[in-house]
Amino acid sequence: MLSINQIPVLQDNYIYVLCDPDSGHAAVIDPTLAAPVIEFLAEHRWQLTHILNTHHHHDHIGGNVELKEYSGCKIFASSYDAKRIPGVDHALNEGDQIWLGEHAITVLATPGHTLGHIVYYLPEHAALFCGDTLFAMGCGRLFEGTAAQLWHSLQKIMTLPQETWVYCAHEYTEANARFARSVEPANQVLRERIAEIITLRQQHLPTVPFKLADELATNPFLRVTQADLQNQLQMQGASAVEVFSHLRGLKDKF
Repeated sequence: MLSINQIPVLQDNYIYVLCDPDSGHAAVIDPTLAAPVIEFLAEHRWQLTHILNTHHHHDHIGGNVELKEYSGCKIFASSYDAKRIPGVDHALNEGDQIWLGEHAITVLATPGHTLGHIVYYLPEHAALFCGDTLFAMGCGRLFEGTAAQLWHSLQKIMTLPQETWVYCAHEYTEANARFARSVEPANQVLRERIAEIITLRQQHLPTVPFKLADELATNPFLRVTQADLQNQLQMQGASAVEVFSHLRGLKDKF
């Protein structure tokens, strides 16, 4: 099994380093900065062979060039971002697979936050590295794509096994929880989850990763077809995309 390691950087970013104990190879996902990754690799004596980018924003690729110069690794990113991310060696599309040792990593296209956004799914490890597409009780802003595109992308994630662990790129959970409570105040499961989150953050512990099952029960952006949420928003009978778009607009102003 791969070792999954989380490195917090800046104010709220997470870098992930996947390590294969059999080959000694490592992959880094969305390296905001190079220095903490280099320090981690040196400490554990891993050889960096892959950089996996979810999208082109600088806080996800800032360490790419330095890490490639340091290790000679290859950079993987979506075909849409191949010209927007310096030094890309492998352009990826929906359904492509990457191998770290004998472990398969599947690519899913998830446009919405950006048009070139992709995520990395490891079925063997029940793990999803989703960048800025999905957050705990939230989702990415629509910087380039449409509400319909992001909703379609989230539906792909929603069909994954509920026991999937979701590794997003930011610690936004407390703010997202406040918004979720404002639109689903009667959701008892949400209330219980918020209490758990408060305890974690009081202890300076991460709320990421989280289970997809918990998102399906508490994330309003995944619950737009639920009657209770539609009633709360006075959007009974509206389409999923209409409710999703309205929610995204409310969150942008929250």
